[in-house]
Amino acid sequence: MAKLDLWKRVCAVLLLLVAMAIASPAQTFTTLASFDKADGAQPAFASLAQGLDGSLYGTTRFGGNNTSYRSKGYGTFFRVTPGGTLTTLYKFCARANCPDGETPQGGVVLGTDGNFYGTTELGGVLNFEGFSSSVFKVSAGGVLTTYPLESEEPFSAPVQATNGSFYGTTAAGGEGAGTVFAMTPQGTVTTLYKFCSTDSCRDGSHPIAGLTQGTDENFYGTTSSGGAANAGTVFAVTTGGRLNRLHSFNTTDGADPHAELIQASDGNFYGTTELGGANGGGTVFQITPEGTLTTLHNFCTLANCADGETPVAGLVQATDGNLYGTTELGGANGSGTIFQITTGGTLATLYSFCAQAMCADGEKPEAGLVQGTDGSFYGAASVGGTGNVGTVFSLSMGLGPFVKTLPTFGNVGGSTDILGTNLTGATAVSFNGTPAAFTVVSATEITTTVPTGATTGFVIVTTPSGTLTSDVAFQVGR
Repeated sequence: MAKLDLWKRVCAVLLLLVAMAIASPAQTFTTLASFDKADGAQPAFASLAQGLDGSLYGTTRFGGNNTSYRSKGYGTFFRVTPGGTLTTLYKFCARANCPDGETPQGGVVLGTDGNFYGTTELGGVLNFEGFSSSVFKVSAGGVLTTYPLESEEPFSAPVQATNGSFYGTTAAGGEGAGTVFAMTPQGTVTTLYKFCSTDSCRDGSHPIAGLTQGTDENFYGTTSSGGAANAGTVFAVTTGGRLNRLHSFNTTDGADPHAELIQASDGNFYGTTELGGANGGGTVFQITPEGTLTTLHNFCTLANCADGETPVAGLVQATDGNLYGTTELGGANGSGTIFQITTGGTLATLYSFCAQAMCADGEKPEAGLVQGTDGSFYGAASVGGTGNVGTVFSLSMGLGPFVKTLPTFGNVGGSTDILGTNLTGATAVSFNGTPAAFTVVSATEITTTVPTGATTGFVIVTTPSGTLTSDVAFQVGR
């Protein structure tokens, strides 16, 4: 009952945020930066991550070191400001034999320590089974530390759980079909589950997507193949490694999911499949924590797939309550789209790539979107741009600024960072109405502690320019 009441409060605040959103007659698309191989090439699958300084951070799978015509390079870690200043912070394979890793496919996530965490598909130090993939920690200044994995081919960044440890997946290793792993903040890695542990891989195989921790503390994810029809699965797994297959895709309802799920404000999970559906162009789906799946949209419903095709990336729920995502192909120019879809399944195509001469705006976005605390969306296209090796872009829908908390949970007395825009001069911070002491660190960061008497609810920051509300409810006592 308490969880149900919480979701009702979440929905009520989201409706309020929708009412407060700034009206916009049209969206504004901006190309922020183009890669040139030396500073990176082909941005990775995962969404960008906003740092404590308000900038966006991510990885490219190629470019950086050794970008001669014989080599694509080994990948980079980069920062781009909302104004478009691109800085390469680390070039992988900077050491002999690549013990620092190479080909970081899965982007990065921001940890509670202010560092970023990701994975490299290749490179790293060989373990006793001959695998050489790794998890890495990298500071906002580019100082990198690597931790070897017990399996191989991680294609996504690990997620930091409420217990402080990191959890992720690999597409290979284990019994050959991938694993779920845990890593302590100190770098100790443990394999929790090995896929294909059941006959004919009915539990799924080759998880390309990372994990999402639900409000029930379990992790939710997908496999790209396996299951009853060998079209992939949705699963839940506990921190102890007990896995429950929730759904097997059957091609008609989708196939080959590649991206992380998100848990929306209604408590359900939402995701995409790269292929399958009624028209073979992929789907957007909703699935309950118990495993009831509903297909919300089948791509390629319009002539020549004008609504998009092949959604490789996942979704983000914005402060207006809608879901936003990208497709790698389709759209007006066949080079991918940005779309908006309601939780009820009404889809609108917002932007079709290759709208600019020579595709200077980018094409084939494999990464999803992140909503920055300024209200705009940020993403990356895998090719196109002036260097034809990818771009970083923004899309404004006229949504107003808000704040994020890091982490989104905590106990009374625990420390929490608040990320935002124009926080200088803030006069008040409250947790679900309970005032909290705080320190303004910069225009983009406030440090605070969860006050005595705080209960689960939204964090509100009062600034000279207005009141800012957190995008999700802060969970007290998790």
